[in-house]
Amino acid sequence: MAPNDRNKSLLTGPEKAAVLLMSLGEERTSELWTALEDDEIRTVSVAMSRLPEIDAQQVQGLLNDFVTRLASGPLAGNFEKTEQLLRKILPNRRAEQIMAEIRGPAGSNIWQKLSNVRDEILAGYLKNEYPQTVAVILSKITTDQAARVLALLPDEFAIETVDRMLRMEPVPQTVLERIEETLRIEFIGNLSLTTRRDNNEQMAEIFNAFDRPTEGRMLTALDEINRQAADRIRSLMFTFEDLTRLDSNTAQVIVRSVDRDLLARALKGSADFVKDFFFEAMSQRAVKILLEDMATIGPLRLKDVDDAQQAILQIVKDLATKGDIVLSKSRGDDEMVF
Repeated sequence: MAPNDRNKSLLTGPEKAAVLLMSLGEERTSELWTALEDDEIRTVSVAMSRLPEIDAQQVQGLLNDFVTRLASGPLAGNFEKTEQLLRKILPNRRAEQIMAEIRGPAGSNIWQKLSNVRDEILAGYLKNEYPQTVAVILSKITTDQAARVLALLPDEFAIETVDRMLRMEPVPQTVLERIEETLRIEFIGNLSLTTRRDNNEQMAEIFNAFDRPTEGRMLTALDEINRQAADRIRSLMFTFEDLTRLDSNTAQVIVRSVDRDLLARALKGSADFVKDFFFEAMSQRAVKILLEDMATIGPLRLKDVDDAQQAILQIVKDLATKGDIVLSKSRGDDEMVF
């Protein structure tokens, strides 16, 4: 049966959509077209190309039916439908920002939650995934975080992931939803169980950030109410003096990475064994210049010395994070982990 001969009251859904779009005109429907998925556009386009002749009365009937259904049909909103709509009409980043404001902190989406995950933990999870999946995930998080995570992945795997990202086409919503659900269940859902930190470790980091007088005052006060906890914190704290337990090769890397003026201020108030540790990693000429610098700067406040030592400790931790040094004690003891 030819298209023009069949009963026009039996139009399919795509054909009715085609009539609606054609009757509203190009100017009014441009935004509607952009809101459709690629497969939806193809379906409606095929229906439009094969549409039988529709008279004005039938067009009016279809429009009335559409308005009636729209007005009388139940409508219920939710976060998922709202987010899907926003992603179709806005850039992803803008849609995510708006949804974050709507949901609030408790409803942050999966990509925001990933931004709070330590790079090492995220990289450890991703290295066991398919490169194509990793490419999608890295394309959804911030560029800064993606760069840090890529640097932590095995080189061959990272390069393959980069190649997939370069060749990646728009990801179907269904695929993206599956990835989000997998991350939500397998990764974020279990994260709190696998990364819970010892309270003493967290407190040791806080004490590390104190200046010397505050640190001493707090530890003394803690000794009086919980001596065991105070001793545990002392054992976990990583101090400037602890650097002397590192091997000579690591000491040389640290010396090369620290500004000479900063080292001079840090050693100004240090014990002799600490100075000797750094001097042994330097040439005689470099030691002579450093001693001259220490003499030139004159007296320093204890706070200035503490600040310089804390700055060097941060440089050391950064070197360890990048893999330039390994923070292990010199006589085969356990590795220091941050």
